[in-house]
Amino acid sequence: MDNEIFRRIRDNIATVIIGKSQVTDLVLTSLIAGGHVLLEDVPGTGKTMLAKALAASIRAEFSRVQFTPDLLPSDITGLNFYNQKTGEFTFRPGPVFCSILLADEINRATPRTQSALLECMEERQVTIDGETRKLPDPFLVIATENPVETTGTFPLPEAQLDRFFMKLSMGLPDRDEELAILDRFERSQPQNALQPVCGAEEIREAHRAYPSVFVHPALKGTMVDLVQATRNHPYAASGVSPRGSLALLHAVQAYAWLHGRAYAVPEDITAVAVPVLAHRLIVNRGMGSLSDGSAVIRDILEKTPMPTEDWKTAR
Repeated sequence: MDNEIFRRIRDNIATVIIGKSQVTDLVLTSLIAGGHVLLEDVPGTGKTMLAKALAASIRAEFSRVQFTPDLLPSDITGLNFYNQKTGEFTFRPGPVFCSILLADEINRATPRTQSALLECMEERQVTIDGETRKLPDPFLVIATENPVETTGTFPLPEAQLDRFFMKLSMGLPDRDEELAILDRFERSQPQNALQPVCGAEEIREAHRAYPSVFVHPALKGTMVDLVQATRNHPYAASGVSPRGSLALLHAVQAYAWLHGRAYAVPEDITAVAVPVLAHRLIVNRGMGSLSDGSAVIRDILEKTPMPTEDWKTAR
C-alpha cells in the first residue's frame, strides 16, 4: 500500500511537534478519510502549529481565519459585490475556498457565522445568492477552541460538532518532551524551514485507496455494538447517530491504511473510537466520573469484548 507519502508528512510534522505522534496519526487519518478535525485544548499546546505544519507539508492552498464575535458569514464564504468598472456583480471568494482551512478559536464566532461552515464541511460546496460553487478537493477544516476561557464564546451546537470527523486534544508534554522543545526552539524556528512533501493529487489518491481496506464482519459487528451501547448508556442523554457509525468505519479503514495494512484489526477500533465518537454524545451533566463523552466511550470499550478472528479474510 502506497502510504509512504504520509510517513513523510508525519516525519515533517515531527520536526516541529514533539511527542505527539498519536495525535499526528489521527489528524492524518482524518485527512485520508476526508474528515474534519476539532482540536480542543488550553493555549500554548501546539494546536495552531500542528495545523500550520500539516499545511506546510502539503502543496495545496492554505487559509487561516481568526474567529471573532464580529465575524460575518460572508467573511468566510465570500460574497457578490457590484463592480462599477464592469457594471456587473462579481464574486469575491472567501478564505473557505482552499484545501486546508484553519478555523482558529471557532467558538468565539456567533452561531450565525459558525453555521456558515455547515454546508462547506458536509457537502464541500458554498451556496451564495442561489448559486452553488464547489470547494477544492481535498478540503480539510482544522478548527481549534479553548475549553478554559469560556467568557464571550458560543459553544458549538450538536449539529456542528457532528460535522467534525474527530475531536482531539494535544495534551501537555512530559518533562523529557518539554526539554526537547526547549532545545529545538532555543535558537531557531523549525516550522519556517518546512517544505511540502506531497501535493493535492496524492491526497486524492489516498481518498480513493483507503476504502479498499478489508474490515472483517466481526469487527463491523463490534463497531455496531459500540454505537448501540452509547444509545443505551445510563449517562448518555443521546447516543451516536448512524453518521457516527459510518465515521467510525471509515476511520478504522483509514487508520489501518496509514499503518500499511490491507485489513483492519481490533487495535484500530480502540485507537480511533474515542476521538470519533465521544464528541457526538450528549452526556447527562452532574453524573459523576462519567460526565464526559470520552469517559463514556472508554467505559463502553472496556465492557465490549473484542472478537478473535483471522482479520484478513471473511468467514
